[in-house]
This record gives sequence, structure tokens and C-alpha cells, in this order.
Amino acid sequence: MLFNVTLFVFAAAALCISFRRDRQKTKKALAIAWNSFRNLIPSMLGIIGLIGLMLALVPREVIAGLFGNNSPAGILLISLAGAVTLMPAFIAFPLAASLLQSGASLMAVACFITTLLMVGIITAPMEVNFFGKKFTFWRNAIGFVLALVIGGVMGVILQ
Repeated sequence: MLFNVTLFVFAAAALCISFRRDRQKTKKALAIAWNSFRNLIPSMLGIIGLIGLMLALVPREVIAGLFGNNSPAGILLISLAGAVTLMPAFIAFPLAASLLQSGASLMAVACFITTLLMVGIITAPMEVNFFGKKFTFWRNAIGFVLALVIGGVMGVILQ
């Protein structure tokens, strides 16, 4: 809580300093930020709604049964879900907390988050255009394996 308050105070102070130095640039920057935020809201609300719906419809016992016992099949399933999901980290972390509260193991949630952030199946077609098929394949394959290793290590260390 204190960290959040500190960030808000720092941001407000920086905004005041910027406004005093150059009002026009600050107004322009705020307009750009507002437009970016306005464009993000529909997708953020959609993702949050889908996650909330999923957590409401899928019983806690199912989540705990699939992802709570560190079974290789459960770890692989949740890792694949992370690999094909396109979601910003600021939504993924609250989802991870909800999964933990629903009975998923720490290792499963760590694998989900790391594959979510390191592997991009959904964005692969765009990545292929920039970097080529071979690079995209190997980056995602290595990222997936490393995400499993990282998730496993985190699960062992943090339990």
C-alpha cells in the first residue's frame, strides 16, 4: 500500500514539474496518455470479464484437481494455456493470485505466468514477418522449455 501511494505521489509531483516547465507539452502528453488508456479499456475489461467468468464457472475443486498437485499433465496444460494466451502482466498477476486462492499449486501458477510472458503463440505470425519462421520457432520453443524450468524452480524454492 505504501509503495503504491509513493508511486502516485511521485507521478503527481513529476506531472506538476512538467506542467510548470512546459504546459503545452504536458497537455499533449496527457492527451496521448488518455487516448492510449481509452483504447486499452475495452480489451482490458473483456479480459477481466472472461477471467472472472471462468473463475466463477469453473469450480474450485476442478482448478485444485487439475493444477493443485504438480502433476506433469496439469503443469503442461496450464503452461500451454499461458503460451496461447495474450494478456498484459497487470491482468495476469491478479489472475495468478485467483488461481492460487482456488487451489492451484505455486509451481503451476509460476509455469502459467512464465509461459504467458515468455512465449507468444498468438503473436507468432507477426513475429515471423519481422524475424522469420526459424527464429520465431526457436525463440518460442526455447522460451517454453525455459519457462517450464523457471516455473519448476520457483515452485520448489517458494514452497
